[in-house]
Amino acid sequence: MMGSFEGRVVVVTGGTRGIGRVIAERFLAEGAEVLVCARRPCEALPAAAGRVARFVAADVREIEQIDRVIAQASALGRLDVLVNNAGGSPPADAATASPRFSTSIVALNLLAPLHFSQRANQVMQAQPEGGAIVNIASVSGLRPSPGTAAYGAAKAGLIHLTQSLAIEWAPRVRVNSISAGMILTDESRPHFGDDASVARVAATVPLGRLGDPDDVAEACLFLASARARYVSGANLVVAGGGERPAFLGAVKGEA
Repeated sequence: MMGSFEGRVVVVTGGTRGIGRVIAERFLAEGAEVLVCARRPCEALPAAAGRVARFVAADVREIEQIDRVIAQASALGRLDVLVNNAGGSPPADAATASPRFSTSIVALNLLAPLHFSQRANQVMQAQPEGGAIVNIASVSGLRPSPGTAAYGAAKAGLIHLTQSLAIEWAPRVRVNSISAGMILTDESRPHFGDDASVARVAATVPLGRLGDPDDVAEACLFLASARARYVSGANLVVAGGGERPAFLGAVKGEA
């Protein structure tokens, strides 16, 4: 798909590190003008094919700061793609998590994508070619999420939100989501442990490895491109085949 986003303007939230950074770099490589936002600047912005992403400091939980990002994108003349990537959650026991903590997690992983999408939709609806929104969800929204209950519930809500917005905003704006599985990044590495631990976790994935950020970026490029012109309201699971049912191991006497 090289060059398929030439002249397009793409916004990637949380696009300075991890999965978001790789997504931004892939859009840059495809010829897009990319604007990334995060709460804090990074030492080096995403860059590819001689292009460097533009940066706007913004907390996506704040409406006024969302508006600032949209204004910067609109100043480039258009807004073709929004990738709602910013999100995440530290571990928290659901029995003792504070109301403030849970509210913040839901605001980041569900309300922020909703508010950002609303603002982007206003711009995209006025464009002859409309636009595409891709929400980065998680398999935690498709199965139990012990230790990150509020996060899992928010991601489940994000998948449902995607389906609703796809109906409300059609036909000019397409809205899809990606449910990412276990993706190995610098940020997630401490969660998976040392090399031996990573190998054990990878063995539970049918495809035999943890995901790479580029796996998510490839899916994002597809859903945002004209190749997915008849795809809207979909949730693409990028998880290496999912997780084997626990009972299968128990039948074999495996721990």
